[in-house]
Amino acid sequence: MSKSEVAEDNLYSYNVEEHNNFCDKRPWKKSAKYFNSVKISSISLLKMVMHCTQGVPLEVMGLLQGKIEEHVFIITDVFALPVEGTETRVNAQEEALGYMADYLEQCKEVGRLENAVGWYHSHPGYGCWLSGVDVTTQNLQQMYNEPWLAIVVDPVRTISSGKVEIGAFRTYPKDYVPKDEESQYQTIPLEKIEDFGVHARSYYQLPIEFFKSSLDKKLLDLLWNQYWLNTLSTSPIITNKDFVTGQIKDLTRKLENAQQTIGFGRQYQSKGESQLRKVSKDGSKAAIEQINGLVSQVVKNSLFNSRKQLPKRRKKQRKKKKKN
Repeated sequence: MSKSEVAEDNLYSYNVEEHNNFCDKRPWKKSAKYFNSVKISSISLLKMVMHCTQGVPLEVMGLLQGKIEEHVFIITDVFALPVEGTETRVNAQEEALGYMADYLEQCKEVGRLENAVGWYHSHPGYGCWLSGVDVTTQNLQQMYNEPWLAIVVDPVRTISSGKVEIGAFRTYPKDYVPKDEESQYQTIPLEKIEDFGVHARSYYQLPIEFFKSSLDKKLLDLLWNQYWLNTLSTSPIITNKDFVTGQIKDLTRKLENAQQTIGFGRQYQSKGESQLRKVSKDGSKAAIEQINGLVSQVVKNSLFNSRKQLPKRRKKQRKKKKKN
């Protein structure tokens, strides 16, 4: 076993006494941005993405289990909650709270001593950020259940882009005024822009790293050997056709809004980029995703269908030789 594998295996070790002593010191009280990174196990990531994908088009919710170290959240496992969700909101009811308590208690009975250190939920089709309801929920948890982390997964864009769309967030204390910092641009649907903009300065995003133990690697290799055919047989263009249609409609509405600001001078433009430039970015991103989907279809076609045509070509060549 290599040194890197040993180091990643050690991330799963959990010392209750050390963890409690660290939490008792409450170092996060000294800095609003004390936590600056998140490490997520591959199994946790897989479980979150599968749960969120199964819930489309509704939002779903679950809890994160793990531990904290200096400036870092380490997520070793997750579990889903039986909650009532809509296409824009998810709320934990009494049934979910009872299930959560029972699940954590049963985990401790079998030697899984990690506590809940956060929650995750899905934003199907509209990106990874915290809405007003999410900010309120996270604020309450950070007040009474610290340390606490929020993770958002977009399963629809994950399928469309071919990579996991995920974000980890912490909210600022109410009396904290964050510095003006440029955040990475992301596409937000028109009906969500106002909610996104109002609360954008209420939280900050943490960079995410992924790790897997030696056992995880073996399990993932076995899963790949069993399900690799599904990767080749599915197409994001077909699977996400409703999402693509929604993207085009959203771009149309944004262009109509941007058209109204053109020619009226700088006072009608935002401090950053103009609306038209943002729409251009959104359109480019959507186009690139579609081109990637088409390229993958062409590659699959040439890979599988060309072989079937080879025997036919050889037969034709033989017939020509016989005639000659």
